[in-house]
Amino acid sequence: MSTRTKLFVGITVSLGMAVLCSALWRWQSADLTRFVCYLIVAVLASSLKVQLPAIDGTMSVNFLFILLGVMELSLPETLAIGCTATLVQSVWQARNRPDPVKVLFNVFGMMANASALCYVSYHWLNGKMGNNRPVLLIVAALVFFLANTLPISVVIALTENKTSRKVWSECYFWSFPYYLVGAAAVGLVGVVNSRAGWQTSLLVLPVIYWVYRSYRLYLGRLEAEKERVEVEKRHVEQIASLNMRTIEALALAIEAKDHTTHTHLQRVRTYAVEIAKEIGLSPDEIEALRAAALLHDIGKLAVPEHIINKPGKLTPEEFEKMKVHPIVGAEILDRVAFPYPVAPIVRAHHERWDGSGYPSGLIGEEIPIGARILAVVDCLDALASDRQYRPAIPLDHAMETVKEKSGKWFDPKVVEILERRYKELERTAQVSEDGFAPAGFAKDVRVERGLAPATGFEKWANNSQNETDFLTSIASARHEAQAMFELSQDLGNSLSLSETLSVLSMRLRRLIPYDSIAVFVNRNGWLLPELVSGENFRVLSSLKIRVGEGLCGWVAENCKPIINGNPQVEEGYVADPKTATLASALVVPLQGLNGVVGVLAMYHSSLDAFTPDHLRILLAVASKVALSVENALKYQQAESSATTDFLTGLPNARSLFVHLAQEVARCRRMKTSLAVMVCDIDGLKKINDSFGHLEGDKLLREFSVRLKDACRGYDYVARMGGDEFVVMAPGLSVEGAEEKTGRLNQAAIDAGRHTCGREVITLSVGTAFCPEDGFDVEALLAEADRRMYTVKQTHHAQNAASQGTLAHGASGK
Repeated sequence: MSTRTKLFVGITVSLGMAVLCSALWRWQSADLTRFVCYLIVAVLASSLKVQLPAIDGTMSVNFLFILLGVMELSLPETLAIGCTATLVQSVWQARNRPDPVKVLFNVFGMMANASALCYVSYHWLNGKMGNNRPVLLIVAALVFFLANTLPISVVIALTENKTSRKVWSECYFWSFPYYLVGAAAVGLVGVVNSRAGWQTSLLVLPVIYWVYRSYRLYLGRLEAEKERVEVEKRHVEQIASLNMRTIEALALAIEAKDHTTHTHLQRVRTYAVEIAKEIGLSPDEIEALRAAALLHDIGKLAVPEHIINKPGKLTPEEFEKMKVHPIVGAEILDRVAFPYPVAPIVRAHHERWDGSGYPSGLIGEEIPIGARILAVVDCLDALASDRQYRPAIPLDHAMETVKEKSGKWFDPKVVEILERRYKELERTAQVSEDGFAPAGFAKDVRVERGLAPATGFEKWANNSQNETDFLTSIASARHEAQAMFELSQDLGNSLSLSETLSVLSMRLRRLIPYDSIAVFVNRNGWLLPELVSGENFRVLSSLKIRVGEGLCGWVAENCKPIINGNPQVEEGYVADPKTATLASALVVPLQGLNGVVGVLAMYHSSLDAFTPDHLRILLAVASKVALSVENALKYQQAESSATTDFLTGLPNARSLFVHLAQEVARCRRMKTSLAVMVCDIDGLKKINDSFGHLEGDKLLREFSVRLKDACRGYDYVARMGGDEFVVMAPGLSVEGAEEKTGRLNQAAIDAGRHTCGREVITLSVGTAFCPEDGFDVEALLAEADRRMYTVKQTHHAQNAASQGTLAHGASGK
């Protein structure tokens, strides 16, 4: 309850308590037996209660005995009957656990005050008008009705933020006729009592039951009517909900097609609907615009996805495909049969105020008002959002751009409203942010209107002169052919990936001018920079691009090149203030025998720096580059496999001997020391015999991880083969070796416990030291191996002795 509600309840309850206490303090009863009988009958009548419609409350016919007490009993007796009957009505067979505050309010805030007012008004009028019982009872019933229903109406109104008049009229006013019927019944009982004695009033119980049944029947009809209305209302809501779910499902299809419009549709809807309300469109027009705002791009289902998500400007051919989407969208929505005109808005949302739009070239007010609104807000949100071909611009700058097109592309009236309210609408959109197309639509239709997309066609530089000397052309062609021949020869000379790519960057610079070059290699769906050269080395080296995202990701996914794309759309690209900002990119896919192995990207700080000739040259060498990169990657993988143990991922015996020889030479040269620790797992054969070789392999992998963790970062850990491992620890002393042996043994015990659930293995470690044990690699390993076997024999002897002791103890028992 609100503070005002609590205050009102507190005042009314306090007033009712004061009235009841004051009356009981002055208790008087002319006939105690009659009072007790009336009280018992009133309590029985309280159990005959009915549920009130629309609220959590009940009503009974005990008010008959309030009126009877007003007419025949004293004020204390009347209050006692009313409050007791109300208390029983509140707690007897209640549907929910009684709330003490509600009980207090019912007994004191309503009944005590209503009974007292009813009693006082009856006897005051009796003194003024004489014994005109019918009028007195009608007035008393009216006073009781108002005093009993108005306070609870006020409480409900304060709690639910409604007007008390509305609550009273909806929930209580219908019951007033029954108060009048009750007053008539009490008047009849009074006449009978005056002639036959008060005892005959006990026969009023059948009348009470009749009134109760009348209540029930009336409320039953109300409930049936209410249920019918609710069923109709639910049906209408289900139809509306189904319609909206259809719209949202279609919108989801658009979002699945165009990954950049995840919130675009909802934001455009918020802007468009608010502007439509201010213009004063009809409800049907607003609903049509609401649906069109969600579905205006549904025609993009007919546009190839690589065109929609192209991170660069469109070619004329691609724009022809893109211009189809308003027509296809309108055809789709025509089949939905909306109850309001949605399709005309979608068809015309790319029309322009001056007639330069598409598909129909409509001018001015020939364009539907909904389409005019949608065109403006769609443009604003597109400018202020990240797109594949450019990053977002600030909202204020986007609004200035839209304003510049007022009267040319857009309706000036709509632009004026948007300019005045765009900041408010942006806040509303941010708060509110929280798709199936049948086959056979006109995908191949050619749209005659629309000369170019708003961002312009894909461009390239034309650095050649219009009139070129033929000798210069011949020399240029010969130079190009020679450079490409040398590049082809060089690419096959090395299997090293870094050498291959370095040669590539140097040779290409003679053919295509660039500021930076990068080769991104596809590794498990991510494009990682394998070669970066140029001024923007730091920026490009930090990129990690998912296939399908950004400029290079789009090229890798669609296997199509991009010329003069915007490098700034790459995810994670941040311009380096110390170097020139990259403004154009030439990117081609590198397709090997098994798919795309990566992309080759060239960057320039000038806009539209690359020409179709540059693209032609790059495409001519791309297949050779891709094959060289693929072979280099395979060689790299094979080289790694030759020096790495397949099971554990540690260096193998071949790598161990090479590294050990290098370390021994370093010790001889630098006069330093080296500890060579040969480790053998005790008990691995039992694991293989008991649990199987797969469990043994699992144990070896677990031990390898723990063995590396137990060593220093610059220690060298390798697997000799089987259950033997070698640790090379530069600078380790004899004492340090003993301490390290304990930690390695504990690593073996922990690995066995983790894999098999108990201690099943230990570790025997033998250590040789360089230079103490010589500088010969094989001699060091042999000495460490001999010492390891000495430790192993000690372990076996200790185990045999412990088993013999256990056996002797068992036989003694």
